[in-house]
Amino acid sequence: MQKQNWETRQPPQLYTSEQKKRRDESIWTLIQGVLAPTQFIAFAISTVLVIWYLWTGDGYGLATISVLVKTTLLLTIMVTGAIWEKVVFGQYLLAPAFFWEDIVSFFVIFLHLAYVAFLWANYLSEQSLMILALVAYFAYIVNAGQFLLKFKAAKTQSNLGDSYA
Repeated sequence: MQKQNWETRQPPQLYTSEQKKRRDESIWTLIQGVLAPTQFIAFAISTVLVIWYLWTGDGYGLATISVLVKTTLLLTIMVTGAIWEKVVFGQYLLAPAFFWEDIVSFFVIFLHLAYVAFLWANYLSEQSLMILALVAYFAYIVNAGQFLLKFKAAKTQSNLGDSYA
């Protein structure tokens, strides 16, 4: 059995040369690059508004609108991300390189859509809806962290040069 030297072991390849080329040439990469920080800003503002409502009891309408805006951005980034995955990897979702990010994204979307459904059905109290929004936001943060780690891995792969990519 051969001993593995962990210091020289290269990380798993995220993109093939062809996938990297498609990623770099796709308009969908730019769209994702704009939508991701936009969604994060909406998340940050909405989190403050939701917490403000839970803390003070004021601002329910504004907090609700902010959650709906955040949900709309989430759905938009998911659809455009699926198109991006199709362009880069040849399948709309669950490409091996982004399998777990997509799985967690489904859970995040489920929580956001549950909020919308319960709001529309007038099924939960205002406070319960806002708590559900915060649960959805926690899942979003986990998912955003996954994507940031992938972004870092892609950057590392690019820094290793085309011989590796």
